[in-house]
Amino acid sequence: MLKNYILSLSILSAILFQGCSDNKEKTENAQSVNQLVSTKEYVLTGIDQKQYVVKKEGTGFILEGANDKIVIFDIFATWCPPCRAVAPHLSSLQEKYKEDIIVIGVTIEDNIQNSKLQEFAEKYNAKYILVNSDQNRRLSDEIVKELGLGDRYPIPTMAMYKNAKLINHYVGATAEEFIESDIKNALGK
Repeated sequence: MLKNYILSLSILSAILFQGCSDNKEKTENAQSVNQLVSTKEYVLTGIDQKQYVVKKEGTGFILEGANDKIVIFDIFATWCPPCRAVAPHLSSLQEKYKEDIIVIGVTIEDNIQNSKLQEFAEKYNAKYILVNSDQNRRLSDEIVKELGLGDRYPIPTMAMYKNAKLINHYVGATAEEFIESDIKNALGK
């Protein structure tokens, strides 16, 4: 009788432990799948109809094909006075460091026509990439979330990355000299 009890207890323990290891393996597999699914990719369309692919890597963002370049995401709106004020400074930096940086203006305005963005570019000297796609809001919200600025974030908000590593971010109209200082530091100049 005692032997049967011990044998039953051993079998029951083996089944119980086997079940735990299966659950652990299932949990690890589910985490791996979730990591793959949570990889974010944003396909942005410029007002020139070119496609730009931005990928989230860890807590940072990288523009496909821009390895070792600094990417500045300028989250803006055409009606925003500080956004208008920053545009010529970003253009100046884009021109000055054209081999080292890429500036991408990401409008948060839904359903804005490319002609309005073109008008903004001409009027405020925005000589850098302006994107207008259904992915803009998703990307800007994700960048702002990673920066910890909350759901109702101010604009302009700029985030500067190199190889998916955050260099710095700026909120509001920021002097060109401050942005340039961070560019120089990131470039080792």
